[in-house]
Amino acid sequence: MRCPKCGSRDDKVIDSRQSRDSSSIRRRRECLKCKYRFTTYEEIERSDLRVVKRDRTHEPFDRRKLAASIAKAFEKRSTSLLTLEDTVDEIVHELETSGREVPSSVIGAKVLDKLRGIDEVAYLRYASVYQQFQDVDQFVDAIHTLGRRVKPNTLQKELFPPEAPQNPAPGSHNISTIKKHGRV
Repeated sequence: MRCPKCGSRDDKVIDSRQSRDSSSIRRRRECLKCKYRFTTYEEIERSDLRVVKRDRTHEPFDRRKLAASIAKAFEKRSTSLLTLEDTVDEIVHELETSGREVPSSVIGAKVLDKLRGIDEVAYLRYASVYQQFQDVDQFVDAIHTLGRRVKPNTLQKELFPPEAPQNPAPGSHNISTIKKHGRV
């Protein structure tokens, strides 16, 4: 590995760890010539995944292009970089397990599905480009579609959680239905 400071090719690995998602290896290195420390990442090169564009041309899948388009949708939104990285990782994993050639429409649909659950404004921004909105009516339709969707809040517990129906045996008394008044 070439030192980014002096350009020397002589270095030693000080520390080596797996990334959070175990998709790459992070290595801390030290240049033997100038003692400068730097970090490198090693990951599997996946060059066999190809994207079929709308005009039926093919191009290699570019993770950075996907990440940039999602980041653009989240611009000036209060979403963490970690959330964006996790979203890109999930989409890339789904694409890699689906086959060698992936239509761009499938990629766009997967992104929209993920964005809908994270941030509705980012969803609308991405949808306006991906679905090529031509006028305000298409925005309004997309907003109405979002409004009809049930929005579960994962931080809030159910007020009345669903319970399994209980069928007591004939002749026995269900304790939960008997009201106890006074002393027990």
